[in-house]
Amino acid sequence: WVGTSLVAGAITIIYDHHQRELVNKLLDIQHDYQEVIISTQHVHLDHDNCLEIVAVKGKAACVQRLSDGLRAVKGVKHATLSMSSTGKGI
Repeated sequence: WVGTSLVAGAITIIYDHHQRELVNKLLDIQHDYQEVIISTQHVHLDHDNCLEIVAVKGKAACVQRLSDGLRAVKGVKHATLSMSSTGKGI
């Protein structure tokens, strides 16, 4: 994607909720990107693991930086970014 392209998508993260300060770090990052976050959904998978889905819309480069930042937090076990054109201008 070109960095200035408008995209919509989802960032999916699985993490260990017992990891110290992990949730606070994830929330701090999300607050820094509130201009591209549409909504979030939190799911308790089991006693140890949580799934978070972050719906996003904005410039591709910004969405990619958000995804990279969330993925890099210690305790995140898996993270994926799925994005597509917003359909605008097609």
